[in-house]
Amino acid sequence: MKKVVFDTERCKGCKLCTTVCPKGIIKIADEINSHGYKPAEVIDQDACISCGQCAQMCPDVVISLYK
Repeated sequence: MKKVVFDTERCKGCKLCTTVCPKGIIKIADEINSHGYKPAEVIDQDACISCGQCAQMCPDVVISLYK
């Protein structure tokens, strides 16, 4: 089950979420979304501790957190 889901179409790839993740499991994708941005993505859902720091940091509110 996914713990963190990014709305990749709305993500602008600002990298703020990557700086606050205590597990270091958020990276910028290689793919480009329809708006020309490289969105953030979780590379290891199993390592996620659902702390919510990424969602709190996101200025565009594109991160959904599930516990």
